[in-house]
Amino acid sequence: MSSKKLNSLSDLAHIKFDKLAPDQPEPHFEEGHSAKVQTLECHFSKKGRAGKVVTLIKGFEGDQQALKDLSKILKKTVNAGGTVKNQEILIQGNYRDKIIEKLQEMGHKVIRIGG
Repeated sequence: MSSKKLNSLSDLAHIKFDKLAPDQPEPHFEEGHSAKVQTLECHFSKKGRAGKVVTLIKGFEGDQQALKDLSKILKKTVNAGGTVKNQEILIQGNYRDKIIEKLQEMGHKVIRIGG
C-alpha cells in the first residue's frame, strides 16, 4: 500500500491491498436447527448478585465454543448482556419467556424451573 494522499473516491479504487483475507463468517445456528438438540433448564436467580436478577440456562452439553455461540444468540434475542460460567449461560435480567421461546424455535426442549 502506498502512502499517497487520497484526494477523491476514485483514487481509492486504484489502491491495491495485498495479503488481505475476507472476514470469517460468524457462526450461527439456523432457525429450527442446532448442532445438537438438548434438554435445557431455564432458571432465574438473584442470589449472590446484590439483588440483580439473571436468567440461567443450565444443562448444555457440548464444547465451549458452541456454548458461547448459543449465548451470543440468546443475548441478541433479548438485547441484554451476559456471560458463560461453569457450563451455564447467565443473561442479565428476567427474560425466561423470550429465551424459552427462542430455544424451542431452535429445536431444544426447555424446562422452566422456579416462579
